[in-house]
Amino acid sequence: MTASETFLIGGDLEVRRLGFGAMHLRPEPAEDRAAAAVAVARRAVELGVTLIDTAHMYGWGANEDLLAEALHPYPDDLAIATKVGFRQTTTDQGWRYAGAPDELREQVDEALRRLRLDRIDLLQLHRLDPGVPLADQLGALRDLRDEGKIARIGLSEVDEGELAAARAVVDIASVQNRYNLLDREHEPVLKACEEAGIAFLPWRPVAAGASGAQSEQIATIAKELDATPTQVAIAWLLAHSPVIVPIPGTSSIAHLEENLGAAAVDLSQDQYDRLTR
Repeated sequence: MTASETFLIGGDLEVRRLGFGAMHLRPEPAEDRAAAAVAVARRAVELGVTLIDTAHMYGWGANEDLLAEALHPYPDDLAIATKVGFRQTTTDQGWRYAGAPDELREQVDEALRRLRLDRIDLLQLHRLDPGVPLADQLGALRDLRDEGKIARIGLSEVDEGELAAARAVVDIASVQNRYNLLDREHEPVLKACEEAGIAFLPWRPVAAGASGAQSEQIATIAKELDATPTQVAIAWLLAHSPVIVPIPGTSSIAHLEENLGAAAVDLSQDQYDRLTR
């Protein structure tokens, strides 16, 4: 099965269908760890990644700072996606929703400064704030888009009803939900994205702790393809839907290279069907 190599997010932003999730790149506590994280980000770009996903919540801005340190000035074909909608707190939970329009505007301005950008390619609402009307949250992002501070708007962890309600307020370019070969809870959302041509960015694209018969099946197919189980799981995502844009993350160059190697894994129809079952 041959999967397309690129996807147009929002109909106009062309990215390779294997991106990179920067969540695991942590600059603290030691300088050598920061240097290692910078090396991973730079290696991702060297290997052809054209979409990197970060968030304000990842280190409360530190992850965005790290990407700017590693990659600015950015290559012309590199798109940066970030997420807003949380604030750090001193509570046991450590965070709170921050979907009020003034807070979203403030976080977008902070992201622009940290990432050293004039405009964010893809700005995603990390979670819908249950305490703020949806129209107010998305209206604020629409205004920021109209002002030129963000180019495209995405959502994270929404169901199909929430996606439909959001699309009634503003154009939605992407949805980022938890999804992988062994966790397909959000299949209805994926199908809705397919129908609308919306990019679906699965976070946690490789199931953790797979065991028993499931892992044996994946391992068997991996052996048939001279690939790793991780590569097979990512290759299945690429084959499963043309709107899926996986963003596997890691803090290891070796693991990064393994993940991106999934693009070269060509599942047969039989192998795809066995995995799907």
